[in-house]
Amino acid sequence: MSPTTTVPTGENIPQRTSLPLLKTSKESGEQAAETLSADLAVFLSDPSLRSALADGSLDLASYSSTINSELATLERECISLHRQAAPDIRILREEMDVCDSILAGLQEMLLGFQADLSGLSGDIRQLQDQSRSLAVQVDNRRDAEEGLRLFLERIVVPPNLAECICRGEVDELFLECVKDLEEKFAYVQLVEQAIDDPASSDPGFVLSSGIPPSQTAAGKEMIEHLSKLRLKAVERTRSYFLNVMKQLRRPKTHIRMIQTHALLKYEYLVDFLLVSSPSIHIEIRDVYVETMSKTLHTLLRTYHKQLLTLDMRLATRVDLIAVEEGALRDAFSTKVNMRKRGDAFVLGDRAKVLDGTISAESGGYENAAVSSLPPINAHLASMNGEKYSYEMIFRSIISHLIDAATNEYIFARQFFKEYGQNDCWEAIFGKALSLVLEQLENYLFNCHDAIAILLMIKLTHSFKRTVKARHIDKVMEPFLDRIANLLWPRLKMVMNAHLRSIRGANAKKLGGGDIHPHLVSRRYAEFTCSILLILNRGRKHPGESNVEGLATPSGNHNDTSSHRGSAGDMLMNDLDVMLEEMVLLLKRLADVHATNIKRNVFMINNLDQIITIFKERRVTGKELNRFSELLVQQRELFVEEELLQTFSKMIAFVQQTEAHMSRISAPRSARGVAAPADVVNPDVVESLVREFASNWKAGIEQINRNVLSYFSNFRNGMEILKQVLTQLLLYYTRFQDVIRKVWRGKPPSFCKDLVSTSVILAEIKKHALAI
Repeated sequence: MSPTTTVPTGENIPQRTSLPLLKTSKESGEQAAETLSADLAVFLSDPSLRSALADGSLDLASYSSTINSELATLERECISLHRQAAPDIRILREEMDVCDSILAGLQEMLLGFQADLSGLSGDIRQLQDQSRSLAVQVDNRRDAEEGLRLFLERIVVPPNLAECICRGEVDELFLECVKDLEEKFAYVQLVEQAIDDPASSDPGFVLSSGIPPSQTAAGKEMIEHLSKLRLKAVERTRSYFLNVMKQLRRPKTHIRMIQTHALLKYEYLVDFLLVSSPSIHIEIRDVYVETMSKTLHTLLRTYHKQLLTLDMRLATRVDLIAVEEGALRDAFSTKVNMRKRGDAFVLGDRAKVLDGTISAESGGYENAAVSSLPPINAHLASMNGEKYSYEMIFRSIISHLIDAATNEYIFARQFFKEYGQNDCWEAIFGKALSLVLEQLENYLFNCHDAIAILLMIKLTHSFKRTVKARHIDKVMEPFLDRIANLLWPRLKMVMNAHLRSIRGANAKKLGGGDIHPHLVSRRYAEFTCSILLILNRGRKHPGESNVEGLATPSGNHNDTSSHRGSAGDMLMNDLDVMLEEMVLLLKRLADVHATNIKRNVFMINNLDQIITIFKERRVTGKELNRFSELLVQQRELFVEEELLQTFSKMIAFVQQTEAHMSRISAPRSARGVAAPADVVNPDVVESLVREFASNWKAGIEQINRNVLSYFSNFRNGMEILKQVLTQLLLYYTRFQDVIRKVWRGKPPSFCKDLVSTSVILAEIKKHALAI
């Protein structure tokens, strides 16, 4: 070992706890080898030792002696410490002995407790068995108590229930008591057949321990009491409903409110009567039917009577299209009463009655699109002095009738549960419907207002759609068909009366002789426009008559050949016949005038009036086209007649010369030029040229005055004046063409007197601007 080598001390050397003992056996050798390997690993884990061994500076002998000396020192220190702690160890040993004796006593005590507890466990098991037995007994008694309670509740009548049924008011509490009574009565009557019925209130008779309630002692005793109480409930219910029926008979009673709050509210009582006393149920039903039948009959009769006082009666039997002039004069005057001229031929605002028909939702039965035109309030209308046409009265009556029918149809099925053919609705409304039909028939007997009748027909078809939407068409549609069967024949009679008046009219009856528009043409135009506007109400295409929905009522399909398959076609056929008869009447009235020009003026004025009214009413169709064609023809005739008044010589010369020139070929001279003398008389032509040059302005003035005096319609007069002057210019142009064709060579000297067409045009424009 070199002097500089540092030997590690024993503090830094890993210590072994023990040294392996040598054993002779093979296992001991192997264990020693393993121990040695572990010690060497620990020894080499010290970095300083490992480095010393690596460089060879470690002296193992000195290192071993150092270790041994350190072990000896430590041994001595341990012995010294053990000697110092000996008294404490002795005291600790004594304390351990004391604790050991205490624990032994505790062990003996616990062993005693264990012996005692083993005896108590048997008692506890016995108590548990007794507790389970008692719990089963309690559950059985509780089930028996619950079943008995429910059984008694179903058959025993509480005092308050009997008191309410016998003496209480008929209200919601009475209704609940009757329901409870019926449940008790039905339960008491259960028999063995209901044991397997799932719909039974107690299938299997669980509550009555498998015994049918009717065979129990309590059931046999209570069934008599329940029957008596049930009879009392029937009596009280009958009295209540009879009192309500009396209220329905009182005047000014709100029927709907009573039905809702006094009848429908207690509809269960009606079912109760049906089951418990069918005879009383039939009595209540018959009393209600009789009461409502009389009430509705009285209400409709009174309402119709009040509305008739508001009828303005627009048309009478003398209000025909072609009426005698004497019928329009007052009794003490020779003048025409202008109020009689504004008669029942103008539709005006009367078509609004079709906008106000009740809808399927009105009356509070479904979500509502509210009617825009409510029914007439007779009292308010009478106070305000209002008057209405009969179609408004008809609409109000049928509207109320349909509302009442809808209400009763729903009420009867909800209250009496009747859905068959012989339900009470027919009995309730039989008198009311017959009354309405009778009133309508009586009115139609003296009704001469075709517009009102046609509006009522349209209303009837609208009401058919309403009742179908409300699902009451099964009961109301036959009634509406009967109304249509009354209206269509009367409309046909009124239309025939108008046609007869037109066919039999003449100038003597109608007071002809004036060239201005006649009253008959205005009446015809207003009447035809009104009919077409009503038919076209709701049309899909302008100018197309809407006769859909105006089919012939049932039973009238084969009335006459003029119906052409339906009532709507019959009406259109009557209008066609009336158009042709009106044209013939105008021609007969025009024949009264002595001159052709006055006849033409009369026809033009009347045709123009008819066309103007058609256009004002925005009515198109074949009627308008027919009169427009006639007006064009009459204008052309008037133009010729008016020009002949002033320029007849020139017009005759032009027409004759053109015809002569078209028939023969003009003779030619040796030069091939036509000889004027062979075609026309030069002197005549010269006189015509000079006459026209001197008189044409005066002639135009005269034409202007004549046209303005002939035609009352300014626009019509302007059109005719323009047409006359245009035709005059055309004739004069043809006159000049004749002169140029005859004198193809050198024009004659009088040609310098020809008036230029531009001058005539300037004069025509001057008149147009002046007007």
